[in-house]
Amino acid sequence: MLLQKINSPKDLKRLSIDELKTLSAEIREIIINTVENNGGHLASNLGTVELTLALHYVFDTPEDKIIWDVGHQAYTHKLVTGRAKDFHTLRQFGGISGYIAPWESEYDHFAVGHAGTSLSAALGFAKARDLKGEKYKVIAVIGDGALTSGMALEALNQIGYLNTDLIVVLNDNEHSISPNVGAIALYLAKLRKHPLYRFFKQTTQNLLKNSSIGKGLLAFDLKLERSLKSLLLENPMFEYCGFKYFGPFDGHDIPVLISVFKGIKDNLSCPVLIHITTKKGIGHKDAEATPSKFHSIGAKIEREKKVPTYTEVFGKALVELGEKYPEIVAITAAMPEGTGLSYFAQRFPERFFDVGIAEEHAVTFAAGLAKNGLKPVVAIYSTFLQRAFDQIIHDVCLQKLPIVFVLDRAGIVSDDGPTHQGIFDLSYLRLIPNMVISAPKDESELRDLLYTAINYPGPFAIRYPKSKGVGIGLKDHFERIEIGKSEILKYGKNVLILAIGSMVYPALEAESILKTEGISPTIVNVRFLKPLDVLTLEELISSHDVIITVEENVITGGLFGAISELVNILKLNKKVLPISLPDKFIEQGNAQLLRDIYGLSGHKIAEKIISVLEDVKV
Repeated sequence: MLLQKINSPKDLKRLSIDELKTLSAEIREIIINTVENNGGHLASNLGTVELTLALHYVFDTPEDKIIWDVGHQAYTHKLVTGRAKDFHTLRQFGGISGYIAPWESEYDHFAVGHAGTSLSAALGFAKARDLKGEKYKVIAVIGDGALTSGMALEALNQIGYLNTDLIVVLNDNEHSISPNVGAIALYLAKLRKHPLYRFFKQTTQNLLKNSSIGKGLLAFDLKLERSLKSLLLENPMFEYCGFKYFGPFDGHDIPVLISVFKGIKDNLSCPVLIHITTKKGIGHKDAEATPSKFHSIGAKIEREKKVPTYTEVFGKALVELGEKYPEIVAITAAMPEGTGLSYFAQRFPERFFDVGIAEEHAVTFAAGLAKNGLKPVVAIYSTFLQRAFDQIIHDVCLQKLPIVFVLDRAGIVSDDGPTHQGIFDLSYLRLIPNMVISAPKDESELRDLLYTAINYPGPFAIRYPKSKGVGIGLKDHFERIEIGKSEILKYGKNVLILAIGSMVYPALEAESILKTEGISPTIVNVRFLKPLDVLTLEELISSHDVIITVEENVITGGLFGAISELVNILKLNKKVLPISLPDKFIEQGNAQLLRDIYGLSGHKIAEKIISVLEDVKV
C-alpha cells in the first residue's frame, strides 16, 4: 500500500499524480473500515481526501500552517502526518482524537471541535507571523456550513480589512451536518450553478490541468473571472470583503487543486478565498446518497436499537405537543436530525427553523419570537449551547422570556472527546437568574418535563444524555410536574443520596449493592437543580448523617455546589460529599467506560459510599 510509505507530508511530494489518485482510494477504504468499526465522522471525511492531499503536496507543512475548521474533516490529514499506524485507535480511549489535537502532532496547530473558529484563529496566526517578521503561509479550511457562523463572518470582515496574507479554502459541499440553509447557502449555490459561469470554470480547469500555472495564467484567470462575475452576479460578496476570489473548482480533481494552490502560493500575498466544491460521502454509496445520515455513525457494537433514545422521545413528544399548542415553534442550529427536531420539521415545516451554525442567533431569534407571543423550543447540544451564553443571559433570562432550552448530549458523550463533553451546562446555567433547570431520570419523565416547560411562563432548560432511555413504558398522556419538586424514590437511614438526571438509575443500582452490605440509603431524584426543593431537602439533610450528591457534570457549580450552598444558608451542620466529574476536560472514550473511570457507574458509586462510611464510621 502506498500509505505505508507516507510518514510525513514530505513523502507525498515524491508521488506522481497517478500515485496520489491511488493513495486517495486507499485512504477512503481505510476511513470507511475504521469508522464503520469505531464510529466517527464518515461523509465529511470522505469528501476532503483529495483536498487534503493537494494541500500537503503544495504547502510546506508544518512550517506552513493549515488551520482546520471543526476537525471532523481531517482524518486524511491525520493519516498523512504520521498517525496512520495508530489510526485503528481513532476515537478510542487512549487513542487518537477524532478532531484536531495539538497534543497529538506538530501538524495540528489549533484544537477545535466547534465550527466557525478557523478564520479567527488563522488570522491570529497570520498577524503573529507578520509582527514577528516570519515568512510562511497560513491556510484556513472552512466548510460552507461553518461559514454561516457569526464568528466566521466577523473574521472575514477583519481579514479583508487588515489585508493580511491569508488563504481561505472554502470547502463547499452544500452540507454542514444537515443540508445548509440561509442566504449564504443560496449565494454559494448561485456561484456553483450558473451555467455560463460553470462553463468558464471548466475551461479554466482544463487549462490548469495542462499548464504549470504561473503569474500570467493566474492573472488571466483573475481578470476574466472578475469580468464575468460583474456580469453574472449582483454582489460578489467575497471581493467586497477584500478577498481575491478563485473558483469554484472541483475539489476531487487533484491536478487542478495542485495547480491552483501552487499558483496562489507563489504569486499572491493578500487575502485569497479559493472556492472548491466537494461531494460528501464520495466513495461510499450510502453516504453519498444520504450524507446527513452518515455524517457521524456509531461503532458497530452500538448500532442496534430496541429502546428509543432520549432524542427520539423528545422529538416525538414535541410533535404531540405541537398538535395541542399552535404557538410552539422549534429552532435548532444545523442539527434537525441530531436533536430529534426532524419529526417536528416534517409535521410543522412552517413552525420549524434551522438557523445554520449560529447558536447565538438561534437564542436571540427565539427571544424575538417569544416576545411576540410564541413559545420557542430551542434544541441544541449542551456543548454548543455554551456559545450562546451571553444571549441566554442578556436576551432571554433578563426579560424572563418563555423559551424552552432542550440540551441534548448532556454529560459524557462517547468517543468525541473534550470539545464535545456536555459536562458544564448545570454549572453555566445555574448562575443565571430566572432560569429553571431540570434533568429527567428517564424517558417518561422527559415527556412530562417537556409538557411542564411548555406551560411555564419563563426560561426552562431540560438536559439529557446521548443514549437510549432506561426502557420503561411511555404513558399515552402528559402530566405536569410541580416546578422545583424532588422525588423520593427510596427511604432509608443515615445515608442520603441526591442524584440528578442520568445519575438517578446508577444511584438506584448502587442502593441495591449497598443493601447487600447492610446499608440502606435514601435515594432522591432531585430532578430540578433550580429551583431546589428547599423544604424537602432541608428535612432530608437534617435527618441523615451522610449526604452524597451524584451528577454527570463537573464538580464546580453544579448539584454539589447547589446543595453545599443550601446547607450553608440553612446553617445545617452537615458535610456534603460529591460524586461528580473532576474540574478538568474529560478525554475521549466510551461513555460507560469513562463513567466507570470517574466513579459514576452504579458499582463505583456504591464503592465510594462504602469507603466514606468506613471513614466516618456511621
